[in-house]
Amino acid sequence: MQKVTSRDGTPIAVDRVGQGPPIVLVVGAFNDHATGAPLAEVLKSRFTVYNYDRRGRGDSGDATPYAVEREIEDLDAVITEAGGSAFVFGYSSGGVLALEGAAGGLPITRVAVYDVPLKAGGPLWSIDHAAELARLVDAGRRGDAVEYFQAKVVGIPEEVVAQLRHAPFRPALEAMARTLVYEATIAGDGSLPIDLIGSITVPTLAIAGAASVPFMRETADAIARAVANGRSMALEGQTHDLDASVLGPILAGFFQ
Repeated sequence: MQKVTSRDGTPIAVDRVGQGPPIVLVVGAFNDHATGAPLAEVLKSRFTVYNYDRRGRGDSGDATPYAVEREIEDLDAVITEAGGSAFVFGYSSGGVLALEGAAGGLPITRVAVYDVPLKAGGPLWSIDHAAELARLVDAGRRGDAVEYFQAKVVGIPEEVVAQLRHAPFRPALEAMARTLVYEATIAGDGSLPIDLIGSITVPTLAIAGAASVPFMRETADAIARAVANGRSMALEGQTHDLDASVLGPILAGFFQ
């Protein structure tokens, strides 16, 4: 992986594969570039795919204090490395970053998102999840932070959260615990920022998994309505997980 330097000096690790117009992949909570790797493999025959570790995870660095603006700057640094403009695909909370980057004027020529975890007409929560997660992480309770995020933010049933304690990937989740504060900061109270999204001027595709959380389909439709050149689609049988074999051809068609 190569490194690019964000505006605040933080090194951001980027995996580059393929040949063709550039696409930047922005992944979500509990994810690093490995999550986007299967999708990159599908797209690399037609595009140059920049698949990066968001700050605080994988081979990327980190810095304090955290602000969502720093992550937008990270995305901008990757786009600069890609040649100064790029298509952008954002997954889950990465979709929120992609939309905010497009609304903020980053040189994004087209943007696609999958399962944006915000609700049109929200809010989803009245609790300051970011503050509670920061308290747990600062106290060294990384495992508790992981379970708090799974149960209180994602909405995984408590009995499933308990089962996941013994999953082989649990240490990797705990290693990313600090970034859960970032994810909760990005999500805020869970409301979709319609006015901000309405300022996006580039073609926008909002996708939802039809078998995912029901409100995400409504969110995709709301995004499409808010953007002047937007459209939405629901993928039958698809959950919140990324299925590269399904998403790859759709993204390739949109980004052609």
